[in-house]
Amino acid sequence: MTKLTSFLASTVVAFGMTTSAMAADINLTISSWLPPTHPINTDMLQGLIDMMGEATDGKVGGEIKMGLAPPPAQMDLILDGAADITILFNGYQPGRFVGTKLIELPGYEGNAEAASVAYWRVHEKYLAELDEFKGTKVVALTTHGPGQIHSNKAVSGLADLQDLKTRLGGGVSADVGAELGLIGIQVPAPKVYETLASGAADAVAMNMGERISFKLNEVAKNVYEMPGGFYRGAFAVIMSQEKFDSLPDDVKTALEEKVFGETASKMMGVAWDASDVRAREATMAAGDNTIVTASEEDQAAFAEMAERVRTKVLAEISEKGIDANAAAEMVKAEMAAYGN
Repeated sequence: MTKLTSFLASTVVAFGMTTSAMAADINLTISSWLPPTHPINTDMLQGLIDMMGEATDGKVGGEIKMGLAPPPAQMDLILDGAADITILFNGYQPGRFVGTKLIELPGYEGNAEAASVAYWRVHEKYLAELDEFKGTKVVALTTHGPGQIHSNKAVSGLADLQDLKTRLGGGVSADVGAELGLIGIQVPAPKVYETLASGAADAVAMNMGERISFKLNEVAKNVYEMPGGFYRGAFAVIMSQEKFDSLPDDVKTALEEKVFGETASKMMGVAWDASDVRAREATMAAGDNTIVTASEEDQAAFAEMAERVRTKVLAEISEKGIDANAAAEMVKAEMAAYGN
């Protein structure tokens, strides 16, 4: 018994969401670390379950379970065989994922749907050879919409961000935070509300949709919005390779051809975009919430910061043997052309 399995057996209480698992021949255990009502659970992972069921004529179902392991341990959970599928936020494990930072860079134009599709395509062409998800099967890759600064203090410009205690999720958000002069605080997303409510942090860097998911309208009533975002956040849905290999051939073919890859990645991007729209509407409707858009002067200043971050991150990826500049140009081109 591994240390992780022992931990699970002794301490975990998992809560299953309503699914079609009971009627399926193959019931997949899907781990999640987000609140039950988060779009990752209700729209993305549940959407994945629905797609798998439809593609396999009901042979594959799934049950979403929460509390199986903390966010940074999700990949090990899959490698350990304690769950079949999970979703990772790559920034929680600095150093383990480098190529994934490519999609997080500021400066790309387009929504989460376009970014998620571009992310999958650039992964297939360039990033897969890094084998950063070694030992697992990559089911989907996605990124949330533009990340902004949500604070409990009024922020009218970049200067107000200096020394602001801000929860950063890791990855490129940490690089950008350093450029902005933020004092970075790293806690898992589910801890954001209490971190802000307690005063341990003054702000958080997140996409707009999380204003609903983590009740930021209550504890971070100010949004400082940079057009295009300060960064994006990369996620990966992975599956136990051993579990996938054990599936009947017809099921594997159906999942590969009709669900996994770009199809599932797009579905998740669409869900991120919908959550951003809902949250923006809720924020604008709240009488005590404010959205401030960066001035043209601050946009120009941030563009210079973003270029320094881009240079740093692309150098990190290049050191891994990838043509990082070509990969970044591919993301930019794919996003620009998406939907046209």
